[in-house]
Amino acid sequence: MDENNTSQPTGTIIENKPLIHKFREVGMFTPKIITVLVLVVSLGVLSGYLLSTRNLNFSSNNSASSSSQNVTAKGTVVGSNDTITFKDTAEGVLKEGGIDGEGAFHLERAGGESQNVYLTSSIVDLSKFVDKKIKVWGQTQAAQHAGWLMDVGKVEVL
Repeated sequence: MDENNTSQPTGTIIENKPLIHKFREVGMFTPKIITVLVLVVSLGVLSGYLLSTRNLNFSSNNSASSSSQNVTAKGTVVGSNDTITFKDTAEGVLKEGGIDGEGAFHLERAGGESQNVYLTSSIVDLSKFVDKKIKVWGQTQAAQHAGWLMDVGKVEVL
């Protein structure tokens, strides 16, 4: 018996493949993925541009129509109808200026300066109502210097 052929059948060739091999190295950014990304970004920019120009035209038309209306006429109501959020009310003559950086406007009420209500607004443009007697609905905010600081949500001209 031949010692070389004891463990294997005759005529069989065994390849010595390594147990650990390297994977194919494929880049993360293949030309197909780059093309898709460029297409998606281009469509996003184009749609954003189209929506922004459409929105600008809409808002400019809207501001022209609102400026033609007299928003300071007696009985005019402007703002939100959300009486749950804006449940606090105050009446007085609107003046510009806050106190020590709190509020952009204030309501002058009977009883002197200690009765002023300092106002900000995230909804209503209060500058249209300066020197008018108004009623405001708002939400009281924490203040450092103002006796009463309110975020106004609704205004009625009295």
